[in-house]
Amino acid sequence: MGISLVKNTAWHARRGPVVLVIMDGVGYGKYKEGDAVASADLRHFRGMESAYPSTRLKAHGKAVGLPSDDDMGNSEVGHNAIGCGRVFAQGAKLVSASIETGAMFSGATWKKLVSNLCAADGKALHFIGLFSDGNVHSHIDHLKAMIARAKADGVRTIRVHALLDGRDVGEQSALEYLEPFEAYLAGLSGDGFDYRIASGGGRQYMTMDRYGADWSMVERGWKAHVLGLGARFDSAEAAVQHYRAEKPSLIDQDMHEFVIEENGKAIGTIEDGDSVVYFNFRGDRALEITAAFEDENFDHFDRVRRPRVVYAGMMEYDGDLHVPSSYLVTPPAIDRTMGEYLAGSGVPMLAISETQKFGHVTYFFNGNRQGKFDDKLEDYVEVKSDLVPFEQRPWMKTAEITDKVLAAIEGGKYRFIRLNYPNGDMVGHTGVYQAVVCGLEAMDLQLGRLKLAVQKAGGVLILTADHGNSDDMYEHDKKSGSVTIKADGEPRSKTSHSLNPVPCVIYDPAYMGEYKPELREGLGISSLAATCVEMLGFKAPEGYDPSVLEPAT
Repeated sequence: MGISLVKNTAWHARRGPVVLVIMDGVGYGKYKEGDAVASADLRHFRGMESAYPSTRLKAHGKAVGLPSDDDMGNSEVGHNAIGCGRVFAQGAKLVSASIETGAMFSGATWKKLVSNLCAADGKALHFIGLFSDGNVHSHIDHLKAMIARAKADGVRTIRVHALLDGRDVGEQSALEYLEPFEAYLAGLSGDGFDYRIASGGGRQYMTMDRYGADWSMVERGWKAHVLGLGARFDSAEAAVQHYRAEKPSLIDQDMHEFVIEENGKAIGTIEDGDSVVYFNFRGDRALEITAAFEDENFDHFDRVRRPRVVYAGMMEYDGDLHVPSSYLVTPPAIDRTMGEYLAGSGVPMLAISETQKFGHVTYFFNGNRQGKFDDKLEDYVEVKSDLVPFEQRPWMKTAEITDKVLAAIEGGKYRFIRLNYPNGDMVGHTGVYQAVVCGLEAMDLQLGRLKLAVQKAGGVLILTADHGNSDDMYEHDKKSGSVTIKADGEPRSKTSHSLNPVPCVIYDPAYMGEYKPELREGLGISSLAATCVEMLGFKAPEGYDPSVLEPAT
C-alpha cells in the first residue's frame, strides 16, 4: 500500500468527511479600495469565520518556495504547498539558480539546441513564452540571459515569439516590456547577428491554454509562431498601438495575434532544422503547445506542417509522462504528498473542480504527478468550464461542483474531499470589479449549502485559498497607497495575484475539545496538509510543516 499514517488514538473520529475548500484567489486585502472580497456579501463565509476557529496563512514568496517575499503566490505552487505539506524551491527560483551557476548552459539540452544551429547556416533559435517579469509562468530576465548566452555561443539568428501578459503584471503594460527589449535585441544584432521579435499576442487569446479547455487558442498560436499566419505589422510596438487604437480598454492578455513582416514576408516562421525553447517554467500552460511540437499522432487541430526542430521546455512539465522530451532545468522532486499518505492509509478520497482548476486539485496537489495513487480509493471529477470570458459568467461552475460534492457527502463513501472554486482567481484576472463581486457571492451561496451538508453528516469543513487575487483589484501607488487613476477617471484595474494572506477557517460542528479554539498564527498554506491529516484522526507525517491545530493538552 505504500507509505501510511499513524493513527492518533486521542482523536475522536468524526462521523462525516473532512472537506477542504480551496477558494482560489481569495485573500485579505491591504487596501479598502479595490478589495472585492471585502465588498462582497459573503455572509456564509464570514459567519463561519467569526464563530469558529480561524487564522490567516501566508501564500506567497518564501512561504511557497519562491525566491523572495516580493514574489506573488500562484495556483501551481499554492496547490503544491497545500498538497505536500512542505515548502520546495519552485520554478522561478530553480531557473534563476541554474542560470546564475551556469548549470543550464553546461547541460546537454542547451548544447544540443545551439550546436544544432551552429552546424547549419541560416537556421534560427526561437523563444516562445510569456513576455513579462511576473515570475508566475516566466521571467523576461531568464529570456535575456539565454539570448546573451546564445550570442556568446555563436547563434546568429534568434526569433522571439512574445505572449503578452497583462495578468501577472499591469493590464496594459506590454510596451513597458517591448520597447526596452527591442533596444536590447538591437544592441546584440549586427555583424552577422540578427535578433528580433517575430510574432506574439495575448496569453488568453493564443498558445497558453491549459487542461484542454480551448485548443483553438493553441491553434492560433501555432499559426502565428510556426506558420507566420495572422495580422501583419512592421514591429511588435506597431501591433500593440494598432490594437489599442481600435479598442483603448483592451487588456494585453486579450490582444489578437501579430506577425512581424519585412518585404512582405514573415520574418520568423519556424522551419526544419531550427531550435525552439518554450521558456515558461510553469507547466500547466506549457503542455498543449509542447504536444503540438512533439506528438506524432497529434489530432487537436490541423498543424498544416510540423517542422522538425530541436524542441526544449524550460522545465519538465509532466514528470510522469516525461514531457517535454528535453528540458533545461530539472523541476523539484516532490514526494510524500498528503494524497499518497492517505491512499496508503486506506482513506477514500474525492478531488473535484471545473476544468480551469481541475489539474490543480489533482496534478499539482499531488506534487506534479499525473494519475492516482490508488484507483480504488480515489475519484477525480472534472466539471467542464464554460468557453466564454469569465466576466460574462462570473458564477462559473460553483453550483455544479457543489451539487456533486453534496451528493458525495450524502453518499458517505469518502473520508476526504477536496475541491476548488475558481471564481476569485479566474474572474479576478479579468479586472472587472462587478463581475468579481458577483463571482465571490455566487461562491458564498455554495458555501452555505456545503455548511449545512457537512453539519448534517457530522463532518469538518476547512475553508482556505491558494493565494490572493480578488482582494486587490486596483493598482495602488507604492508610496502613498492611493488608487491610480486612468485617463478616463476610472481606477486602474489590477489583474495579477496579490501578496496578501489567505483564510483558514475550521468549521467543526462536532468539536470535542481535542485542539485549542485559537489556531496557530504565522504559518503558511503548507500547514494545511498536516491540519487535514490531523482532522482525519492521524498524526502528521515527520517533516511536515506544523498544523494550525494546537493540542488542548
